[in-house]
Amino acid sequence: MKDSGTPVSLVTDSGWRSEKSSNSLQEVHRSMPVPTKGSWIRKFMAFLGPGYLVAVGYMDPGNWATDLAGGSKFGYTLLFVIMISNLMAILLQALAGKLGIVTGRDLAQACRDAYSRPVSMCLWFLCELAIAACDLAELIGSAIALNLLFGLPLLWGIVLTSVDVLLVLLLQNKGFRYIEAMVIALIVVIGGCFGIELFLSKPDLGGVAAGFLPTAEIVSNPAMLYIAIGILGATVMPHNLYLHSSIVQTRRFEETALGKKEAIRYSTWDSTIALLFALFINAAILILAASSFHTTGNTDVAEIQDAYRLLSPLLGTTAASILFGVALLASGQNSTLTGTLAGQIVMEGFLNIRIKAWLRRLITRVVAIVPAIIVTALYGEKGTGELLILSQVILSLQLSFAVIPLVKFTSDRKKMGEFVNPLWLKILAWIVAIVIAGLNLYLLYGTLFG
Repeated sequence: MKDSGTPVSLVTDSGWRSEKSSNSLQEVHRSMPVPTKGSWIRKFMAFLGPGYLVAVGYMDPGNWATDLAGGSKFGYTLLFVIMISNLMAILLQALAGKLGIVTGRDLAQACRDAYSRPVSMCLWFLCELAIAACDLAELIGSAIALNLLFGLPLLWGIVLTSVDVLLVLLLQNKGFRYIEAMVIALIVVIGGCFGIELFLSKPDLGGVAAGFLPTAEIVSNPAMLYIAIGILGATVMPHNLYLHSSIVQTRRFEETALGKKEAIRYSTWDSTIALLFALFINAAILILAASSFHTTGNTDVAEIQDAYRLLSPLLGTTAASILFGVALLASGQNSTLTGTLAGQIVMEGFLNIRIKAWLRRLITRVVAIVPAIIVTALYGEKGTGELLILSQVILSLQLSFAVIPLVKFTSDRKKMGEFVNPLWLKILAWIVAIVIAGLNLYLLYGTLFG
């Protein structure tokens, strides 16, 4: 049934201080048609894609260390924490998508309009720092994978991984669907690798099922609590909220009340299904660590390199380590694709300036590659591991500066009109925001002061 009403005017007239000056990701803005007739499946397929770009951030190399540590040290117990953190992510990403669809603004543009220039500049700087930290994790993860699979020195692996900017630019020039297709293909590779790993490791299915249930030990055991907070704090990625609020606008949905309502529904389905797949990946890493390391007495495996070297002898086949390395490489390459877009969105949104995509990518890469090269050259493998942990701390620090504005904007009736969060969603969203802020502060304190 088509909406016969007139297009809904943007809520900027009453809810925002100024009119929107430019479209988010101008080169692909509303570039993909959405069918107005036909089955819901056709319409859903038109919205399929952005959620998987977002999901990439939830399975990047930065998350692997906490999942490995949790599984090797405590078995299946922390699967509940992975599930809760992904449910939080599903809620926040749904809000980010709704903000972009309803207001025509991405989160960066919304912050620039809502806050003073000094506050906006501060938020921009923090977000750029988080993107650089994320890029650093992707660089190191890919370099480690190249080292493990092909024996390429870490230093050369970092340099080689840095030139993937060419792939990103090529895909952007061909159209946004090519980027989405590439990301989904790599996610399928990661999922396939871990599916085989789980088959080889023969996990205790009863233990896995019990791991998804809450237990008081998570709170009463300080060591378990710390790793649990690490999993929660590192799961939701701040740049993903900016990214999602922008890329949902690549769809050319009808700008009517019904058109926006449908777009919100299908976009939420897209991101929810994709994040459930990310839940499988993160759970698979922890289950693999629990069934391969914890049950064999290797309870202190937290480094990616250690996991790679132990898998083959423990599971009795060299394929186990190879599949692990391939999944790591795919994860690192996938994350770098979405990091490029997030950087462009944040710079254009906060500063209202546009620069060439290759230049923006070069700036981000230089910021990430310089510390990675210096630390690798001076301290080698151990240094890159510590740098990976530092990148996650930086991401955790920035998270609340993205989550709180997002919840605030989507709960504001002036800005969202009829699409404002209902009371139950406002309460739930604020609880999630407060929990994330508290856990990340605790994680930061524990990391800095032991």
